[in-house]
Amino acid sequence: MAFCTNCGTQLADNARFCVNCGQPGASAGAPGATYYPPAPPVAPLKYDIEGHNLQIARVHLETGQEIYAEAGKMIYKSANVDWQTRMTGQTLSQKILGAIKRKLMGESLLFTYFQATGAPGEVGFAGHYPGKIQVFELAPGQTIMVQRDGFLFAQSSVTLDIALVRRLGAGLLGGEGFILQKLTGPGAVFVHAGGDHVDFTLGPGETLQVQTGHLVAFEPTVNYDIQMVGSIRTAIFGGEGLFLTTLTGPGRVILQSMTLERLRHELSPSEHPGAGEERNPLGALARGDFGSFFSSDD
Repeated sequence: MAFCTNCGTQLADNARFCVNCGQPGASAGAPGATYYPPAPPVAPLKYDIEGHNLQIARVHLETGQEIYAEAGKMIYKSANVDWQTRMTGQTLSQKILGAIKRKLMGESLLFTYFQATGAPGEVGFAGHYPGKIQVFELAPGQTIMVQRDGFLFAQSSVTLDIALVRRLGAGLLGGEGFILQKLTGPGAVFVHAGGDHVDFTLGPGETLQVQTGHLVAFEPTVNYDIQMVGSIRTAIFGGEGLFLTTLTGPGRVILQSMTLERLRHELSPSEHPGAGEERNPLGALARGDFGSFFSSDD
């Protein structure tokens, strides 16, 4: 009998890959096949999310339960919750590579780990700007793709990695850049994004067109690309830019009503001369700012 080395699912005889997470593995009856015990179950995380557009996540940790978060996102903790800031990885090269990846993803170089010792404890987290917290309960091997700076915190059983946009056009003009965050279960993941959130479940071949920058998260089964607006006149005078992010199902998609860039523009328009280009993109061309012309939110 053999089990998947990634998620612990029992493998059928002569199975070449895990039916749960897709991890390649040796067949149970093949020479050199190794017995791997099932992965230990992940204890569910107890939490409450309070507030409306300035939300805070209150996490109730059981004794020995551990979570990790981006540095600076903790609001409070009970005294019996230990915290340590450290790099992930076993070797020095793995730690350095992990730090570089996190910097590319818009996260801090180090993660802060929280663990309740001796008795249950509580930790509170919140984002740095008005918005909401989205929770994903990931099964073993299940993955969610998240915008570059969306990660808030997760259980320590969740793996955070970098994902690169495969299409050049989507990376340049899609509003999310070339870098996305890839979070793989098992465990709970908490993501923060601006304004209110709207959730879609796309069927096979169903397409959703989104203004650049408003995409929060999507399942890896969703095809992510960009598409030009119908006409040049609409693109120039419609205030939406030249391109829209195109998402094709099947899979789940989550959008945000307010991007961080748009919030900055509204709060400090004098410091952002391109803020008015949403309504008058010709001003961006006059200044030679082609980036603002193509995508006012990017």
